[in-house]
Amino acid sequence: MDKELTDKEKSILLKIARQAIVDYVTKGEALPEPREEKSLNQRNGCFVTIKQNGRLRGCIGNFQSERPLFKEVAEMAISSATRDPRFYPLGKEDLDNFSLEISVLSPLKKIDDIEEIEVGRHGIYLEKGFYRGVLLPQVATEHGWDRTTFLKQTCIKAGLPTHAWQSEDAEIYIFSAQIFSEQE
Repeated sequence: MDKELTDKEKSILLKIARQAIVDYVTKGEALPEPREEKSLNQRNGCFVTIKQNGRLRGCIGNFQSERPLFKEVAEMAISSATRDPRFYPLGKEDLDNFSLEISVLSPLKKIDDIEEIEVGRHGIYLEKGFYRGVLLPQVATEHGWDRTTFLKQTCIKAGLPTHAWQSEDAEIYIFSAQIFSEQE
């Protein structure tokens, strides 16, 4: 992202995400209106997190996008609501009881020294063989994790043993995010 999103742009993206979910669940499709704002037409990765009663209800995203940000947000919102394998798809009965958080991502940066990881600022993307795991920057903060715990939890998310991040063939990437949410 070239520059920070304004409060107005964040609000627009949150509305686009909510409307996409509602339209998809009620009509089977969602077509966000084109946007003229330059920052909403950049091609950034993003994650959309859904919470119900303060608990995770879905979270899906992409690190890169071929679509403008406003379309990527709509698509990731629908995916979080209907395709996160950890949860059943949102139904019409859920539409009045969820909140959204959007994380607009910086590009991934491969690191060789874990000292580069700043807990609370960076998210982690870890690859080892066919295994991949990602945790957003806010996850470590929400759980009060230190750097090592954050790495271990990323390994668990990838389906790996907690020490896998120390392997020579493990690749660790960091990224930052602009994180914003609806008021719960």
